[in-house]
Amino acid sequence: MDPTPTIILFDGVCNLCNGTVRFIVKRDRAARFRFGSLQGEAARRVCAEAGIAAPDAGEPDSIIVVADGRALERSDAVLAIAARLPFPWPLLGAFRVLPQGLRDLAYRFVARRRYRWFGRRESCMVPTPALRDRFID
Repeated sequence: MDPTPTIILFDGVCNLCNGTVRFIVKRDRAARFRFGSLQGEAARRVCAEAGIAAPDAGEPDSIIVVADGRALERSDAVLAIAARLPFPWPLLGAFRVLPQGLRDLAYRFVARRRYRWFGRRESCMVPTPALRDRFID
């Protein structure tokens, strides 16, 4: 496994977010990513180490990616994930030509409606034993 994995902090009770984690795991054959719920203590620790404030654990509104010593949020985080997935997903990097404010506006539009559109769980996702080592504690 990669000694410096890319960490993805996601809303553990959001069905869209959980589906996205499953999507990434399926395509991440090199196991470059580690995952953590924004509602967990590990997320607060990772955020502190990255020098950013941890989002509200009750209803976090952003995905956070910590990679190469930098913390990325919203559309920058999504594009960083796509860049690390196999072809054709890195092609989404073409959206970097759009101003970040515009990309984040689209991100926030979906983020505000994700529970209504996709639903939410009562508790955070519990990884299968086969995936347990891909999740941070």
